[in-house]
Order: sequence, then structure tokens, then C-alpha cells
Amino acid sequence: MSAPNPASSGLFLNGQRETGQDVRVGNVTAALAVANIVKSSLGPVGLDKMLVDDIGDVLITNDGATILAQLDVEHPAARVLVDLAQLQDHEVGDGTTSVVIIASELLRRGNDLVKNGIHPTTIISGYRTALKAAVSYLKKQMVMNVSELNDDHLIQAAKTSMSSKIIGKESDFFARLAVDAVKSVKMKSSAADVAGAGATADAPGAGAGAGAGAGAVAPVKPAETTADPGKKEKVRYKYPLSAIHILKAHGKSSLESHLIDGGFAINAQRAAQGMPTAVESTPDGQPVKIAMLDMNLQRHRMAMGVQVIVKDPAEIENIKKREMDITKERIRKIIDAGARVVLTTKGVDDLCMKYFVEAGVIAARRCNKDDLKRLAKATGGKVVTTMADMEGNETFDADCLGTCNAVREERIGDGEMIYAYGCGGGGASTIVLRGANEYMLDEMDRALHDSLCVVKRMLESNTLVPGGGAVEAALSVHLEEFATTLESREQLAIQEYADALLVIPKTLAVNAAKDSSELVAKLRAAHAKSQKDGSDDASLKYTGLDLINGEIRNNLAAGVVEPAISKIKSLRFATEAAITILRIDDRITLNPAPQQ
Repeated sequence: MSAPNPASSGLFLNGQRETGQDVRVGNVTAALAVANIVKSSLGPVGLDKMLVDDIGDVLITNDGATILAQLDVEHPAARVLVDLAQLQDHEVGDGTTSVVIIASELLRRGNDLVKNGIHPTTIISGYRTALKAAVSYLKKQMVMNVSELNDDHLIQAAKTSMSSKIIGKESDFFARLAVDAVKSVKMKSSAADVAGAGATADAPGAGAGAGAGAGAVAPVKPAETTADPGKKEKVRYKYPLSAIHILKAHGKSSLESHLIDGGFAINAQRAAQGMPTAVESTPDGQPVKIAMLDMNLQRHRMAMGVQVIVKDPAEIENIKKREMDITKERIRKIIDAGARVVLTTKGVDDLCMKYFVEAGVIAARRCNKDDLKRLAKATGGKVVTTMADMEGNETFDADCLGTCNAVREERIGDGEMIYAYGCGGGGASTIVLRGANEYMLDEMDRALHDSLCVVKRMLESNTLVPGGGAVEAALSVHLEEFATTLESREQLAIQEYADALLVIPKTLAVNAAKDSSELVAKLRAAHAKSQKDGSDDASLKYTGLDLINGEIRNNLAAGVVEPAISKIKSLRFATEAAITILRIDDRITLNPAPQQ
């Protein structure tokens, strides 16, 4: 309504007000519109989206979080789903598309119940009960507790994650690459990390969901652990993905991508041709020392606003000479500290380059600061921002130098990169991706990031569940059975929740150009049989979809697995998002203030 009516609203508003069913229908329609954008990109045979921004840059992807992040969504309810995908991406790294689809389906079914006269509070209560029952069943029946994860489980999970991406066809190669990369950055957790494992969220406002998700994983461990595994539990490991550096280089095939284990590559080249292309450790075992600077190595200039009044013209030459000497002394101090490679984020001018060439030192300028921080971590050094000490003199501390076995400049694609081998600090590794063009490299980077996150989550939680719609179908059958045990109105909401979960296997089948009705019916029948008392075939509960042949199979045996935390968190996040939007029954849009 355009003009606010004081009698109807009870107060005069400088804006528009929508109430009741109108606002719910608007919210659900907006949420479904967002979900329909990403729906066709779900699964191993999902399709890609091409996004063109306002200046004509093209992005081709089928990663749900990336697609939604690029959209300029104005509707507030639809924005909740966009934030939901970002949260899932930060927390788990994978499952962003499915979490949005489940949330939108819960909303649609909840709205239908409201139309049929069920109060939203009843629906919200039913959804919460259904979530609790689903997570409880998931932990007891579906979760496989892998006390000692071997590489096969990790590779299977990585392959499942990248099956829907551009590198799905070469998943054997890239899954091994992802597993090796994550394992190479293994480090012991401190007590604080163990206490807050998973509780810190990367996204603002993620605290409640993250804490719930973190709490969800702990009980997955079997209660009857013996004393020995109890001791092992004290040593927890973490795998910081920030220590894995991904570099993209044009040219060659994607299968030419490689991992530099214990090494580091930085996208920079020698500042002068006279410098050596490689620096190796000395025969007596002295490692190569690297100085990482965040300061200018150019001729020293007076600061802005400083005036020097010279009476004797001969002094001008002395000033110029001194300006040159200041930088020369700095460089001399760095080289005397033992540095044989100098990398700086700022510039190095020709005059200073001469000193490096004479000393046989590799120097590179205009390096990325984040790359230098990672290199400092990998080599055990520090990024130096100033050489001033507490006394006001300039010194260079040799402890700030990083160490490695060799540094070489190698030609990769169109340009050169500096490789550091055998880094002496904490875990760090670099993946160099090769590909035909920029779009392909970007999509490979996103796909690999998802797989790295999945492997990290599995290593940290040691639990997995079968994929391919198995979990959703099992929970749907269980919740329908569970709903009949309740004598309250929540029964209807729980039945709708059970039906909503089937949207995942249905969408997977539709995207694979298979008959979704028949496949989902077979899937439900298999899970219903497995959940009956006295079922003799224990493997039936792992039944999922085989989308290539259009049939059902034991997905655990087929190696289609996902981290349990991914499923638990996506159910929690999707339910919370649906409840948040269902709660809304009034929307007031204020008019913008008139411009003076």
C-alpha cells in the first residue's frame, strides 16, 4: 500500500507496511527464487553458471557460495539465504548449494502449513523437534566412526566433493593432491585450540551455529573408548589451510599441476639479470637464509615538508652521497646478517640493485605481503617492517631470517616464479595449478578449496557419512516414523520436514536427467526396509543414488562419502534460517529521508 493508514496500523509510518500472509508469501517467493538459481548446479552432473558483472568481467562456476556472493540481492529474506551459504562455506567449506535448497524447501512447506491454518509457532516448534531427532538418529545410525583415517577415506571424500566441479574428471589426481597438501601442514593444537575447536566462526554472527556445530561433533566419538584412545585424544592436531598457498599459472594441462611439499613458491622474479638464478645451501650444511622486508630499498629521500638550507654548494654533493650511503648501509647490514635471498614488498632501485648483484644475492621486489607472511611462517623467519632498534640505531636481527635448503627461479607459464625448497619452519606447502585460461584456473582454485576443507574436516573429526542422498533419504524415513509417535500438532510440521529433506535426492536425480520419482521411491523403500526391526541387511542404510547409471547402490562401498560435520551443520543452519524467516509476520520499509 502506498499511503500509510494511521487507523489500520495504529501509528503513522513514513513508509510501507506489509503484514501477515502477504509478507510470508513474499519472503518464501524470494527465497525460492534464490534457491532455483543454484538448484541446477547440485550434484556430480550439475550445470555451471556464467555471471557477468557491471564492467563485463565473466565468472563461470557451479559453487553455490560463489554464485550467491556475486548476486546483488536486495530482498531481505533472500539475503538470509545468501548469508547462509557464506556461513556454510566458512564453517565447512562444502555443501553450500544443498544447504540453500533445504532451507528454501523447508520455507515453502512451512508456508503451505500456515495457509492450512497451522500457527507459525507450532511449525517452528515442530522443525526444532525434527532437527533434534534427525541429528540424534544421524549420530547413532549413519555416522561411521573412523578411529584411524587412512588415505583411502580421505581421497574418497575429496573425490566426492570435487565430483560436481570442473576437475571432477581428473578427481583421482586432484584428490591425492588435496590430501597430500592438507597432511603436509599438520601441526599440534594448543590446549586453547582443542577447547574452542570449531567454535570460532569466520563469519560475523556465526557464533550460535558454529558452537552448535562444534558441539555436534564431539558426541560422535564412541562412548566406550578404552584408556589408550583416551590418551591419544589429548594430542589433537590441526590443519591450517591458510598455510597452503595456491598459485595459478597459465599454460599446460591441469594434470601438470603439482604440490611443492615442504616448499614454497612465490609469484616474483629476480630484480636484475645479473643476479644468480639459484642459491643452494653450502657444502658444510649452512642453509640458505632469506630476508623478508616490508620496506623500501630505494635511495633515501628526505621526508615531505623537511627543508634543508645549504649555504655551501659543495655540501649538496655530500647530502646526495649520504642519501646513497644510508641505503647502502642498510643493504650491507642485511647481507652481513647472512641473507642470500632478499624479498621486499616495496621497491628496489637500480643503485641498490648493484650491491645485491655484487654480493651474489637474489633480490625480488613488489612481492605480495600475504605471500611473504606465509613464506615467513614456512621458513621460520619474520617479516621486517623497520630496521630501527630501541636505541634509535639501525640494525638487522639475524633471527628474523628464514631458512631453507635452496632457492631457485624457475620459468612457469608466461613468467618466472621463485621457489624455496626444504623450508625450515612450520608446515607450509604450495600447490601450483596449471590450466588453459583464467576462468578454468579460478574454478579449479574454488573446487580445490572445497576439497581441502572437506579433507581438513575429516582429519579433525574422524567421522564420515555416506553421500549421494543416502543421509537425507534415511532421515526422511525415520522422521516420518517419528512423527506418528507424537500426539500434538507438531506432527504435521515434522512430516513436512521429512518430505523437505527429499528435495536433495530429487534434485540430484533431475540434474542427472533421470526419473526422480522412481529413484527416490526405490531409495525410500531401501531405507524403510533397513529401519524395520529385524532387518538382516545392515548395509541397506548406506543406500544412495548412482547418478551415472540411474540406480541405487551402497554408497559407502562405492566410496561416495562426506564428513559427518558437513551434514550436521547444513541441517542446523538450514533449519535455523527457515525458522528465522518463518518468524517474520510484519515488514516495515521506511521511506528514504528527503535530500536537502
